[in-house]
Amino acid sequence: MPPILVDTGPLYAMADRDDDWHHRTVRFLQLSRDELIIPVTVLPEAAYLLAAHLGAKAEQRLIQSIVGGEMEVEELTILDLRRSLELMRRYEDAQIGFVDATVVAMAERLKLQRILTTDRRDFSLVRPRHCKEFELLP
Repeated sequence: MPPILVDTGPLYAMADRDDDWHHRTVRFLQLSRDELIIPVTVLPEAAYLLAAHLGAKAEQRLIQSIVGGEMEVEELTILDLRRSLELMRRYEDAQIGFVDATVVAMAERLKLQRILTTDRRDFSLVRPRHCKEFELLP
């Protein structure tokens, strides 16, 4: 099965037992054996949220999971940046932000349809170039 791109929300939800998406995300990850890829742009956003709301240990656990090989980090290319800017301009009224735009751009470049996200609005709204729509997980 092709890899899954991971957005910020599930990274936070995994760590916060009070988050509405916690149980769904944890259950999905327990059952899934698919490769997980984190866009490099998602990493600082997730680390910041974890540190700000749950403390330094939660932030460190995220980084440890990457260092330990549980997830890979995908770098941003100049073509991704160009496409992200295009998406931000096209969906400006919907306020699609930089991080979500980069997730879409990377998904298009890598030809991935599956995104692990808690953000149903933005990723349902965007029409990717490489497929009809994204499969949003969990």
